[in-house]
Amino acid sequence: MVKAIVSGGAGFIGSHLVDALIDRGDDVHIIDNLHSGRIENIHPCATLHVMDISNPEVKDTIVHIKPDVVFHLADQAEAAASAQTQNNDTELTIDGTINILDGCYLSQTKKFIFASSAAVYGENQKDLVSEEDPVAPISCYGLSKLAEESYIRLFSRIYQLPYTILRYANVFGPRKAAEEAGGVIAIFLNQLKKGEPLKIYGDGNQTCDFIYVKDIVKANLAAINHGDGEIIHASTAQTTSINQLINHLRNVYGSEPKTIYLDAKAADIRHSCLDNGKARKLLNFVPSYDIVDGLRETYEAEVLNKKREQRQEL
Repeated sequence: MVKAIVSGGAGFIGSHLVDALIDRGDDVHIIDNLHSGRIENIHPCATLHVMDISNPEVKDTIVHIKPDVVFHLADQAEAAASAQTQNNDTELTIDGTINILDGCYLSQTKKFIFASSAAVYGENQKDLVSEEDPVAPISCYGLSKLAEESYIRLFSRIYQLPYTILRYANVFGPRKAAEEAGGVIAIFLNQLKKGEPLKIYGDGNQTCDFIYVKDIVKANLAAINHGDGEIIHASTAQTTSINQLINHLRNVYGSEPKTIYLDAKAADIRHSCLDNGKARKLLNFVPSYDIVDGLRETYEAEVLNKKREQRQEL
């Protein structure tokens, strides 16, 4: 049995990871301020510590728990309202990561696993981006992730803290809020639930590497015992355009959704696809879900189940 801490464990990806760890029989502690995480996401067998990672007391909490592994998934999940807000969120997020790293060093944590993002690459024009390609973030979120990665490598160099950095592709699945960054599928499902047209920014030919949340969990679990000192992509290495995504949703939804094409957003990345060859080699990671299977499970959980619950309440 592993004793694990999951920061952001009440959030979208974190709560799925907590579920999987508990299913394995692990002792799981969640650190979450519940600002974007939801109490209903939390597994009843997990121990919740309601606190912000930017609070220095988080170090004492980690030392008290003495975890074997820490999964650090907490960050600024929502799009900021202004540049100043983004700067403040970035600063707090980086401070929080340093606090958690300090706690891991003081508690002699055996493994630190960090949730990074494809956003560190910015507008890379390659068809398939590798971990060795240059990083050039074009958002505060991507810049924050890159800074956190640098602190992790520095801590490892100074204090010999074992780590794996996982750079996620675009993660989707049940429990993802429509307002979260990179949530185009959650946004579309929310619009379908409300009977609203799907809003496409640009021509719809922009592509993304969509990965189902259960596959992200699979990569995190593999990183417990593998991939030390490495940056590794958690991705499908497959692209899906927004127009193709709408076609898949049409098949899952069972009817033709209305669509509206609007002007492209300046900050949107036109193309993103991450090579997962390193994950296959070092983590023995192969995604189990394709885009259609993941969409079907997500639609079932987020739309059909909630409709049934609403009818039962009536």
